[in-house]
Amino acid sequence: MIKPQHAMIGYLFMMNIMLESATITKRSYSDQSVRGYITEVENMLVERSMQRRIPNTIPVYGNNEDVVKNPDIHIPKDEIVLRPQEVKDWPQQSLNVGQITAVSINSLGQPVIFHRAERIWDESTFNESNVYQNLDKGPIIEDTILVLDAHTGSVLHSWGAYAFYMPHGLTVDHHDNIWVTDVAKHQVFKYTPSNRKYPSLTIGEAFTAGYPYRRRVLLCMPTSVAVATTGEIFVADGYCNNQILKFNAAGTLLRAIPSFSDTLTLNLPHSVTLLEHLDVVCVADRENMRIVCPKAGLKSYIDIMEPPTIIEDPTLGRVFAVASHGDIIYAVNGPTSQNIAVRGFTVNAVYGNILDTWEPSTGFTNPHSLAVTRNGSHLYVTEIGPNKIWKFELTDVYDKK
Repeated sequence: MIKPQHAMIGYLFMMNIMLESATITKRSYSDQSVRGYITEVENMLVERSMQRRIPNTIPVYGNNEDVVKNPDIHIPKDEIVLRPQEVKDWPQQSLNVGQITAVSINSLGQPVIFHRAERIWDESTFNESNVYQNLDKGPIIEDTILVLDAHTGSVLHSWGAYAFYMPHGLTVDHHDNIWVTDVAKHQVFKYTPSNRKYPSLTIGEAFTAGYPYRRRVLLCMPTSVAVATTGEIFVADGYCNNQILKFNAAGTLLRAIPSFSDTLTLNLPHSVTLLEHLDVVCVADRENMRIVCPKAGLKSYIDIMEPPTIIEDPTLGRVFAVASHGDIIYAVNGPTSQNIAVRGFTVNAVYGNILDTWEPSTGFTNPHSLAVTRNGSHLYVTEIGPNKIWKFELTDVYDKK
C-alpha cells in the first residue's frame, strides 16, 4: 500500500518536472522535510505568477499597478442582466426586530435573518484591545434568529435566545446548517437542523480576541462565513485580523488569505461568498472600498498562487456585503461620502465589470447584508438603521451597451 507521505513526495516531484528550468535543488528527503520542499515550491510559484501573464484574469478598475490587467477582453454586448426589482409591501407586517445584521436563504427558499434585538454597537462596546465591555448585560434574551415566510415576510419560527451578545454574520449552508458569528464572543458557531440549541462546531474561544497560532485558533471579531459543498469553511476574520481563514469540515485550520508571502492586503473583510465553479472566494474588502476574489483552493493547490481578481470603481464606496449566483456577484455598499450613493451593484465575476446598479424606490440608508435565493429568482437586503429587510425580484434586463 502506498503511504500518504510517499504519495505527497511523488506529487511534489511531478510539480518539479512541470516547472521548466526549475532552480530547486533535488535532494533526498532524508536531508529535507516535505514541509520545507513545499515552501520552496510555493516561493517559486509566487515568483513566477508575478512574472508571467495570467490569461483570462481580469481584475478591473482603478490605477493600482499591483492589479493584473488584461486589455484583450471583449464583453458580450447582448448580456442578460438580472436586475433586482423591489417587491412592494414586503414584509406585509412589521417584524419588530433590532439591527438586522445578516440574511441567508435555506433550502426551502425562506430568508433567515440574524438581529441584535435591543443591542446597539457603539464606541463604548469594545475597548482598544477589542475586548467586549458589556458582559454585565448578559446574552440577548430574545430570539435572534428568525425564519421568514418568503411570500408574506411573517415569522415562521425563531430561536437563538440567551445565546449571543453581538450578532453579526449568518450563513445557511447546502445542508441547512446555520453558521453564525458573534463579534463580542470572537467566535463562529455551527448549528445543525436537528439541534438549534447547542452548536455542533465552535471556532475561536469565548470572549478571547487573538490571532491563530499553531493549534490554538483565536479569532478577532469575525464577520462572515462561507461554506463549500465539499465542507471547507471560509471565515472572514474580520475587524482586527484582516484575513480570510480556511478550515476543513472538522474545523482544522488549513490556510490564511492573504498568506505571509502575499502582496494582497485586506482592510476589514466584512463579507464573503464562494463561487465554487470559478474556485474563488470573493470578499467585501470594506475599508479598501473594493471586492477581492482570491483563489479558494478547492480544485487546485497550484492555482492559489495566482493573483486575485480585484474589482475597484470610484462608485463602489465601502462594500459591506457580497452574495453570488452563477457568474454574478451582488453587492451593497454603506455610507461612505456625500458624493458616493448608497446602493446595490451587480458585478460579472468573470470579467470583473459592474453591470448594473440598483436600489429600492425610497433608497437605502445603511445596508449591511444581502443574500440571493438558490434558484436565482429573488434577492434580500437587510439594514441596521432603519432595522429593515427588503425583498427584490430578479428580472431579465438586456444590456445593449
